[in-house]
Amino acid sequence: MNYRHSFHAGNSADVVKHGLLIALVRALQHKPGPLTLIDTHAGCGLYDLGGDEAQRTGEATQGVLRVFADPNPLLDDYRAAVRAVNVGDEPHLYPGSPRFLAQLLRPQDFLILNEKHPEDAYALRGAIRDTGAAVHQRDAYELWLAMLPPRTARGVVVVDPPYEQPDERARITATLAAAYRKWAHGVTVIWYPLKDSATHWRWKQQLRKLGIPKLLLVEHWLYDSEQPGIYNGAGLYIVNPPYAFTQTLPPLLEALRAALAPEGHKGEIISGWLGD
Repeated sequence: MNYRHSFHAGNSADVVKHGLLIALVRALQHKPGPLTLIDTHAGCGLYDLGGDEAQRTGEATQGVLRVFADPNPLLDDYRAAVRAVNVGDEPHLYPGSPRFLAQLLRPQDFLILNEKHPEDAYALRGAIRDTGAAVHQRDAYELWLAMLPPRTARGVVVVDPPYEQPDERARITATLAAAYRKWAHGVTVIWYPLKDSATHWRWKQQLRKLGIPKLLLVEHWLYDSEQPGIYNGAGLYIVNPPYAFTQTLPPLLEALRAALAPEGHKGEIISGWLGD
């Protein structure tokens, strides 16, 4: 499955991913110690919702625009982060994960971004030039391991590939296993699309075999039953989520489900420990 960020900016998967990422980092920031935030597949950093690629899919209308029309205060933090890169009430630009993470930085925190695609890496440097973030242009999985353990005791690695390569899931699994051996207490967030349930089930079994004790699964299913051959939603694997995050997760997930459910569907967001 090809999932190039620019075609899908601001869609329902972005809303869930970024809404949870904000809550996760803020939960970690309950403690004053510094964090290192690492984004292995950073993309361009900022996307034009009126551009050709975003307009070709029109997915923002079922994502960020639905949240902006929803009054639930649990979504205020997400809306505020999107408004921070826009002028006016309606979003015309969409921040990628690097811009969301940059907004969350405290003076003591560090942000490391990586984007292998040359054109996207160039755009990324322009999009985050005012943040103090370090930008790399390397293989994502090589960088993931090279940066661990980070200079700070705590941190988050965000892994958000486009799933263009057939071995993407295998590389994630192998790299996660090696990363966990190097930094067992670190927090890792892995995003994935939900399209082929058989492929996803097999991958889930492979991840379960890693024996990581605290591996949380969050899946957002758009439709009331699986729609074969099309995009059905997206999920996150989160290694070592902080307790403060897991405690606030149920009402946030319900707010996201209600805001993003397509016409004629209730949708579903499920969460649980992978080992259960």
